[in-house]
Amino acid sequence: MNSPVWHPFTQHGLEPPIKRIVQTDGACLIDEDGSRILDAISSWWVITHGHRHPGIMKAIQAACETYDQIIFAEYTHEPAEALARGLLEIAPAGLQHVFYSDSGSTCV
Repeated sequence: MNSPVWHPFTQHGLEPPIKRIVQTDGACLIDEDGSRILDAISSWWVITHGHRHPGIMKAIQAACETYDQIIFAEYTHEPAEALARGLLEIAPAGLQHVFYSDSGSTCV
């Protein structure tokens, strides 16, 4: 497959064609030929509990029934507040705030 996407960490000139993934299941990726591929990389950063984990999918669906995303610039919501309070309870003494980050770069 020739892809118009520039894929990171990929040698485009020498590697075989990029595999097209059509589904995920637990720790596996499933390509268009039906082959199951163990995702030992776990999408590098975000799939530590496996793809489409039922408990996580249920929580995402429940959250989306209320709201999908709230910007933290001048707004907040109870799930974020509750998580922050819980994190502060187990954090080193003296910490009073939680900063939610979308990447390692912004968290540093």
